[in-house]
Amino acid sequence: MSVYPEVYRLAPEPLDLDALVAEITVPETGAVCVFSGMVRGETNREGYQSSTQRLEYEAYEPMAVAKMQQVAREIRERWPLVQGIAIVQRVGALEVGQNTILIVCASAHRDQGCFEGARYGIDRLKEIVPVWKKDIRPDGVGWIEGHYQPNAADRDDG
Repeated sequence: MSVYPEVYRLAPEPLDLDALVAEITVPETGAVCVFSGMVRGETNREGYQSSTQRLEYEAYEPMAVAKMQQVAREIRERWPLVQGIAIVQRVGALEVGQNTILIVCASAHRDQGCFEGARYGIDRLKEIVPVWKKDIRPDGVGWIEGHYQPNAADRDDG
């Protein structure tokens, strides 16, 4: 367990970045890097143009939070000077322009892994955290699936 603050949660309500940053910073923090995912209104997926009216996110909370904790452990292994880490995924119906996720990493200085940790956090979250996304479009509804298939290396029993 880290001596620095960590936040992992699924959030049915809009995200408050200032409050989240306050939860994961300490007096020694001098840098915070944020990745914020957003609901896009227009997408070009593999040559197919589509419009999104809203997205609906679902997750199995116990498993999603456990995998978020795994991602945080992996960030700490790679960038041990990262102080606070927050991984917060929205769930429920989200309109175009709303935040879908915040990955926030704090460190004493900008060159101590906060940029890299936030980037790694979103990429890894998309690989192993069980969150499902339904795309509501003018022409119908579809589930958006990732291309990654988890393997034995993604298991974390500790």
